[in-house]
Amino acid sequence: MKTTIVAVPSSHPGGLEAALGAHFGHCDLYTLVKIADGKVLEVATLPNVPHQQGGCMAPVNHLAQNGVKILIAGGMGMRPLMGFNQVGIDVLYGNGVQTVSEAVEAFLKGTLPRFTTDFTCGGGGGAPQM
Repeated sequence: MKTTIVAVPSSHPGGLEAALGAHFGHCDLYTLVKIADGKVLEVATLPNVPHQQGGCMAPVNHLAQNGVKILIAGGMGMRPLMGFNQVGIDVLYGNGVQTVSEAVEAFLKGTLPRFTTDFTCGGGGGAPQM
């Protein structure tokens, strides 16, 4: 049984019913969902880290160091998207989901698109530039 850890930027207090954090690097925390064979095995939270030391790469490296393989995000800039690609974390676009639970359900159904440059913003917490 292969397990995958999916991270979802979340509003406080985190968990499956938490609202999705609008921008991955500026969220309150991450809800980590361990999944195997199409089922949720475990749900935990992981505090976010400040951008000051390491800039946009600080949260990227923080998630990689905690075993994350998939990130579901509603917004991010080009630099962190490239960073996720470099550390082997696949990024999927939240595509309008509102809660962590909705994001996980969409992931399990395979309906979330890969996060591409079309979804990136200018950084700093803004919405995607379409």
